[in-house]
Amino acid sequence: MRDVAIVAFAQTAHRRRTDELSEVDLLMPVLHEVLGATGLKANEIGFTCSGSADYLAGRAFSFTMALDGVGAHPPISESHVEMDGAWALYEAWVKIQTGEADTALVYSYGKSSPGRVRDVLTRQLDPYYLAPLWPDSVALAALQAQALIDAGVTDESALAEVAARNRTAAADNPYAQLTGDVPAGDYLVHPLRTGDCPPIGDGAAAVVLAAGGTARALCARPAWVRGIDHRIEAHALGVRDLTDSPSARLAAERAGAFERPVDTAELHAPFTSQEVILRKALGLGDEVRVNPSGGALAANPVMAAGLIRLGEAAARIHRGESDRALAHATSGPCLQQNLVAVLEGESAHV
Repeated sequence: MRDVAIVAFAQTAHRRRTDELSEVDLLMPVLHEVLGATGLKANEIGFTCSGSADYLAGRAFSFTMALDGVGAHPPISESHVEMDGAWALYEAWVKIQTGEADTALVYSYGKSSPGRVRDVLTRQLDPYYLAPLWPDSVALAALQAQALIDAGVTDESALAEVAARNRTAAADNPYAQLTGDVPAGDYLVHPLRTGDCPPIGDGAAAVVLAAGGTARALCARPAWVRGIDHRIEAHALGVRDLTDSPSARLAAERAGAFERPVDTAELHAPFTSQEVILRKALGLGDEVRVNPSGGALAANPVMAAGLIRLGEAAARIHRGESDRALAHATSGPCLQQNLVAVLEGESAHV
């Protein structure tokens, strides 16, 4: 296995609406920033991979327009996943492992403001039995939260504390959309209040991956990807235990997360109840600093929030604020798909 690291990370300031910006306008500053941090030019990148969803844009192959922000001429080695950018990072990591590239640019973006994202996300559901009923993403998350409460795992006051902690942490994050004392608000779908749910907004993020000596040349303290894995639950919600996430646990095990303690965890938990589930599945105690960036409760650009968790974890390693971090990304209803990566600083390299 080749040593591969995240050597640079950049993201937008996440906003409720960016009507004046196209996807290319949203991406360009982020791409310039992340490449500028490494000194690389676009034509010096070995592989480029993006993550987005045509459903958000409302047009087929919309991701090809975003390539205008990268520059596809002269021809580049490029790929795209119709998923959160965390899965684009996984593809890029595999590409580097094959030896076909030594560097990779990974970016993702999402503009949720033009439509009603709760309705758009119903297209992720089983198309025969569940999707025709149009249960939206918040309703399904509320179903999961109620299952937790019924099982005695949590209660509404504990969920409110999760929201408060994340948004208090986000006060130190200049890119966050919601920070500070955000009220619990009214019930959106019982038992979830508006404070238990993520903000709707637009944003983009990008990272640069590099292998071995190239990573050390590009970054003073690379964030080495010691393990990365992703797993999926059954598609049908009725055959799953919504109070647990065995796929997240298995992904963490395969990524090596349980071999040694981590000091930081960036969890992609758009709803407060999902953080409760993930903390248990990933074995994260009070000694682990969870979501120091504020997490997805502070900013949740759809299709970029998972990649941001990897980037935030890596950035803390770059700054020397973490030695061993866990980063998690999810996609689909009720934590259906889960990706876990373990990142380490140079001093923790074995």
